[in-house]
Amino acid sequence: MSDGPVSSVSALSSMNTLWQARYGTRPPQPPLPESPVARCLMAHRSIRAFSPAALPDGVLEAAVAAAQSASSSSNMQAWSVIAVHDGQRRARIAELAGGQAFIAQAPLFLAWVADLSRLEQVGRTHDRALPGLECLDTFLAAVMDAALAAQNAAAAFESYGLGIVYVGGVRNQPEAIAAELGLPPGTFAVTGMSVGYPDRNHPTTIKPRLPQHVVLHRERYDTAVPAAADLAAYDERLRMARASQNQPARSWSEAMLARLGDVAALHGRERLPEALRAMGFRLDQA
Repeated sequence: MSDGPVSSVSALSSMNTLWQARYGTRPPQPPLPESPVARCLMAHRSIRAFSPAALPDGVLEAAVAAAQSASSSSNMQAWSVIAVHDGQRRARIAELAGGQAFIAQAPLFLAWVADLSRLEQVGRTHDRALPGLECLDTFLAAVMDAALAAQNAAAAFESYGLGIVYVGGVRNQPEAIAAELGLPPGTFAVTGMSVGYPDRNHPTTIKPRLPQHVVLHRERYDTAVPAAADLAAYDERLRMARASQNQPARSWSEAMLARLGDVAALHGRERLPEALRAMGFRLDQA
């Protein structure tokens, strides 16, 4: 049986147990303060095998309400989200996003969109030119708005026992994705998200992250970190974690070298500036 919510042991564990799962080290002293919200966030794992069971009524709307409760730069609310339930459309998106079968498998796919078209409409309605829409900072604000909204929604879905995985593959062929979703000029799919109940026959574990002291700087950026020993230890942890999931035992450093050592590894995303300009974004105003 693979339908319905899954009660994850990690999701019910203490903050300190989740710390050990995430970092592979003893938790700090004094112990971390307990928080049901933080526990849910720390128990996150990407899901790539889904049950076909539909989402309960109202969960999508609750997640979007959570998304709209995220912070927004200057309250521009420069994002939209496209909910895709249709199986044939999800299958087409799966192919455009790199042949990722779980997109077609999950009952819901969400495209999180940086959306300046709505603000442009405000300018037209009031007969005002809005040169600020052509500034790089405005585009970045829209991307951040979309990302913050998506993460709030992800946390909401997981609180209902659902699983999610982000899909950066929507940026492989952004114009084709825009055509499939009917996006107007001035919009761009920042990321996708597949949502559904995790398939119990394909359990996943918490993925190790870099040690916290590597990313947490106090007062000023410490250029002395990360130390080579820190990265080597993390590489080994991630290699072992992947092997335990029957995945290629590749370290973080190996993955990053492969990802960034050849632009071909970006699968089309290297031409993103060209695509964005074709989709109505100037990005070159002072």
